[in-house]
Amino acid sequence: MGKTEKLTLRECIFGDKNFYRHVLAVVLPIIVQNTLTNVVSLLDNVMVGQVGTLPMSGVAIVGQLIFVYNLAIWGSTSGAGLFGAQYFGSGDMEGVRHTFRFKLLVASIITVGGMLLFGFAGKSLIGAYIAADTAPADAAATLGYAWQYLCIMLVGLVPFALTQCYAGTLRESGQTVLPMKASMIAMVVNFVFNALLIFGLLGFPRMGVAGAAVATVLSRFVELAVVVMGAHRSMERYPFFAGVYASMHIPAELAKNILLRSMPLLLNELMWGMGQAILLQCYSVRGIQVVAALNICNTISQIFNEVFLSLGNATAIVVGQELGADRMQGARRTAWRMLSLSVMSCVVMGSLLSLCAPLIPQIYNTEESIRLLSTELIRAVALCMPLFGFANCAYFTLRSGGKTFITFLFDSCFTCGVTVPVAYVLAHFTAMPIVTVFLLANALDLIKCVIGFVLLKKCIWVNMLVKATPHNSRLTA
Repeated sequence: MGKTEKLTLRECIFGDKNFYRHVLAVVLPIIVQNTLTNVVSLLDNVMVGQVGTLPMSGVAIVGQLIFVYNLAIWGSTSGAGLFGAQYFGSGDMEGVRHTFRFKLLVASIITVGGMLLFGFAGKSLIGAYIAADTAPADAAATLGYAWQYLCIMLVGLVPFALTQCYAGTLRESGQTVLPMKASMIAMVVNFVFNALLIFGLLGFPRMGVAGAAVATVLSRFVELAVVVMGAHRSMERYPFFAGVYASMHIPAELAKNILLRSMPLLLNELMWGMGQAILLQCYSVRGIQVVAALNICNTISQIFNEVFLSLGNATAIVVGQELGADRMQGARRTAWRMLSLSVMSCVVMGSLLSLCAPLIPQIYNTEESIRLLSTELIRAVALCMPLFGFANCAYFTLRSGGKTFITFLFDSCFTCGVTVPVAYVLAHFTAMPIVTVFLLANALDLIKCVIGFVLLKKCIWVNMLVKATPHNSRLTA
């Protein structure tokens, strides 16, 4: 294998036309899809923000809680996705079907668990984000808005989970256009019903926060319908869905291997998500206005972050397919090129985000002090974006080779063991401005970058997870 073969600096940084053509074909639909998803979140925020700061803060708190559930779905299905990408790379469509069935099973279990947790403990979880010194009337109003929003959003967990199972399998095979189309349609549905239900236009009831939740749930069901119908109508394009429900059998050995790879990923996503939730709680001790400003910052920044986040997903796909095809030298070369592309894209997007920082918060109907604070927080994110891009791409490269325990240590353990304690101490026990605390907490990703570089250079991730099949079953129905 090509583990020990040296790569030149040039071929690690620059690819040929075929490389960029292939990457663009994979990553552009992912960028479009994920950007549209975040635009929907922005629309929700802006429209709810027109109702007031307290409703916006309530929605932001629930959004952070549901984000943990979303990460659990992504983490639980990602282990199967590692095998799915390599099965597709080796031409084994039956293997892809097995991984899809595994995703359905584990996503169903997590969704039921999430609905029970939020249903019984939702108010307590929301209350943890409301600072003790918040005026009683404001605290009660924020809790009321958040609980109302959460109760409706629970219905949307089901279509979200199913959509991720389908969309993930499509992406692993390089088929990213259908999920993108579904997200575009869902965005339109969400926008229209946001306007109708939040503000009560065209005779619809004026529902405020509840209207935003209903619109989001409706859009998720529409997105699911588009993906499912598209996937099962084009069996020649997506042969791995042919007969996928004829049996729910999953080979025991494969299920065991997926579980072994999935558990670190699931724990990683859960711990990382909880780490992010705890970070918000740390910052929230500085007041409900900080929660509102961080909500604006995170919503806007996420749109710009989608470039490097999508490149990370693309890295897992293209590197995974190279590994599945037993092209180890190609996998190494591709990994370093994706890393370089990610960092360079972050320099560009970070610069654009910094320029836009004073402008975008102005669309929110909130206090000027919150707009100014969100601008400073956005600039802090922009400054750290190249670090995020490097660490994210390193994470997905390690994951593509099945090194899920290492990525668990690299990602969530670092967040919970380093970033959270630093942010907690600085927020609770120092008089540092919240922007400085936020910047220092994010800048800690420099340590992750150094660790990631060393791990990638050692090539410990160059690993084939599936056995090559003697025949090509790509066209097997």
